[in-house]
Amino acid sequence: MTARGSAASVVFKAACPECRGRFELAAGALRLAIGASDRTTFYSFTCPDCGSVVRKPAGERIVELLTGGGVRTLRLHSTV
Repeated sequence: MTARGSAASVVFKAACPECRGRFELAAGALRLAIGASDRTTFYSFTCPDCGSVVRKPAGERIVELLTGGGVRTLRLHSTV
């Protein structure tokens, strides 16, 4: 996952593990979920080539890129 462009027109390079397609997505095409652990922090999108829903883990750097690029973020809360 990489980002390029100005803040108003950021696009992210992504790939689909199902069809192996490579493409660019606008911030609005991605969703970021931030959980209490690495296992529950991920981003997701729908592949524009095959329609598969893709979910990938998001480490600290990916979270920084996505939030800085305007991707909508959902913060998951623990029920402990």
